[in-house]
Amino acid sequence: MRFATPCSVLIAVIVTVFAFLLTFYLKPFPQQRLFSVEELALYNGTDEGLPILLGILGSVFDVRKGKSHYGKGGGYNHFAGRDASRAFVSGNFTGDGLTDSLRDLSSTEVKSIVEWRDFYFRSYTFVGKLVGRYYDSQGNPTKYLKGAEAKAARGTQLLEKQKNEESKLPSCNSRWSQNEGGEVWCDVGYPRLVQRPVEIALTGKMSKRCACFKEDELDQPGLEVYEGCDYLAKTCPV
Repeated sequence: MRFATPCSVLIAVIVTVFAFLLTFYLKPFPQQRLFSVEELALYNGTDEGLPILLGILGSVFDVRKGKSHYGKGGGYNHFAGRDASRAFVSGNFTGDGLTDSLRDLSSTEVKSIVEWRDFYFRSYTFVGKLVGRYYDSQGNPTKYLKGAEAKAARGTQLLEKQKNEESKLPSCNSRWSQNEGGEVWCDVGYPRLVQRPVEIALTGKMSKRCACFKEDELDQPGLEVYEGCDYLAKTCPV
């Protein structure tokens, strides 16, 4: 009769314990369900016996495999146990910034939040829905969720429109260094600042970009010569 050596017994015990811990900590959340705000707050990473959950646009995800980020003391712990959709684009991780309200956000900002939600669907486990702004008590999408998704889709369309329009006008080359500062230049044509008309619909703000125009195009309205730059200069300091 052969007896197990102490070493083999120890290895067997370690394997068994490790398997138990792995099963305990990585076992899937029981099922997809509806959460109240108060229930979701329990899964904020402070209780080692509970998974860590995060909400975005009302969708709730188990993010415990990213415990080092979302757990207590992690850099993204402020997202755990709540739906802080707005903070994904605002960067305000305190107080009123940790909210699911998208009030006054631009279409591109809402588009970014929808893309963050899609990232969590791809990367983490979807476990349910948060009853409130984006889902009703039956788990059905509310007008706010439908509105957010429509605004995000509009943002996608506007970005494509802007890309197509700007492709008709070649952009300036640019460079910057700490010692010499910045400059823009055109290989063909002359640098001008021009408004981006779609930008105000995208972000709520008007902005300009540098584009290159041929000499016979420089009399178009709305073209701005860089300050301190000659009318027919090909290179301008910025």
